[in-house]
Amino acid sequence: MARRSEGLSDRHKKIMTFLTKFQEDNGYSPSIREIGDSINVKSTSLVDYYLNQLEEMKFISREGRVSRSIRVLKPYLPATAKVSNALRQVGRTLEDLIAIPRLGVIQAGQPIPIPASDLAYFDSESGVEIARSLLPAREKVSDLFALEVQGDSMIDASINDGDIVILRQAQEAANGEMVAVWLVDRDETTLKYFYREQDTIRLQPANPQYAPIIVDNPKALRIMGKVVMVIRQVPTVAG
Repeated sequence: MARRSEGLSDRHKKIMTFLTKFQEDNGYSPSIREIGDSINVKSTSLVDYYLNQLEEMKFISREGRVSRSIRVLKPYLPATAKVSNALRQVGRTLEDLIAIPRLGVIQAGQPIPIPASDLAYFDSESGVEIARSLLPAREKVSDLFALEVQGDSMIDASINDGDIVILRQAQEAANGEMVAVWLVDRDETTLKYFYREQDTIRLQPANPQYAPIIVDNPKALRIMGKVVMVIRQVPTVAG
């Protein structure tokens, strides 16, 4: 297979590099004069001559003499530019990272006792780092916290043992929302779907092997947060 850059002179390569980067940065093509400035050529007719050659080689297409109508068919960037672009992208990704405090473990199965310290403990090593862009724009980062899931009662909601759930602090929930709750009289926590039914609350699992938890006294239940995101943990394959 012929190399993409076959037949390109140094000046062709400079033009293609400029065209590729300009369109990536601006979303439209440069003018003939801007192309000339990029290769230190003042003659617009000479620039047009090079563009005609690139069009014949199928590197670009143009709509006659219409200004800024160049379309790059074969993007061209030298290796150094590709590396620079990749590093810039990594930098943007790192800048986008936020740390969310991981406050402990929550049971997605039968409720289990949870030490009070688990809900207050956080240090720099116990946080969960995620990209801010993965969260809905309306979410206030300071209201978010993370819990590690234990159990399999929410597997039909694609939440498995060992996954991390990101929650927004909340004290109330609507029917059908997935919440982390504290059962005050038992000093236990659990992760379930929330349903208010007359004078009781039903905490519904997402696994037919588990029965729902019926809370007869709504005052004995405190909502800790609503699930806004799940971070799946990929099992490690031995060998």
